[in-house]
Amino acid sequence: MFGGHPERPERLAVLLERFPGAREGRAATDEELLACHTQAHLDRLAQIDRPMLLDADTIAGPTTDEAARLAAGTAIEAARCGGFALVRPPGHHALPDRAMGFCFYDNVAIAARASGCDRVAIVDFDVHHGNGTEAIFLDDDSVLFVSLHQWPFYPGSGGPNDQRETTINVPLAAGGGDAEYADAFTRIVEPAVLRFEPELLLVSAGFDAHVEDPIAEMCVTENGFRELARRCAQLAPRIAAVLEGGYETSTLPRLVEAALDGFSG
Repeated sequence: MFGGHPERPERLAVLLERFPGAREGRAATDEELLACHTQAHLDRLAQIDRPMLLDADTIAGPTTDEAARLAAGTAIEAARCGGFALVRPPGHHALPDRAMGFCFYDNVAIAARASGCDRVAIVDFDVHHGNGTEAIFLDDDSVLFVSLHQWPFYPGSGGPNDQRETTINVPLAAGGGDAEYADAFTRIVEPAVLRFEPELLLVSAGFDAHVEDPIAEMCVTENGFRELARRCAQLAPRIAAVLEGGYETSTLPRLVEAALDGFSG
């Protein structure tokens, strides 16, 4: 079913091998999913009984709903305990009413809504714009969404004019690396999050901006991700992270390890 698809089971397998002490998560409930998605969307995923394409690159099958619910529920638990949810499928492209871009349920958005916090900030440094997370919180001023991403690039949103008071997009040109991301944090991300004063910061931690990742054109290094995580950890009294992209399985474990090092200070 997966063939050469970049969002494949090996992504999680290599992480579980590197982090054998990780504890198992749980599935999200209907109530938790419905805080961000429509009932029709839940029903559609639950009824899939054969392998199929939901869009040009999003493969689903009979076990997709179970896997996506486990990813969302594990993200909720990470938000509550200050952990890093090692999950797949990723979530930040999932729209309220449909799957998109390898994503079925928006894990970080569901975790934000289930966190019990009145003010939550989400910093998304996946190489792609988190259009699903943006759509879910576009009219919700209790959640600040900040996305740093290669632009122009898939999914085509998140450009320089796509801004609101609590939606901040930081489009970066292809070829950017540690210096460009650090500059964006200093000029834009840190001031915006500190002004917002969140109780909880959630990180959509994608590692597909890495210099060796096969599906993008950015040049962030292992130390760059360590520094991004370190700077995120200074922005709120509570922090948690949820895995998004990162499709080179030979590098993903050490990039996650670098981020964990940064988050721990």
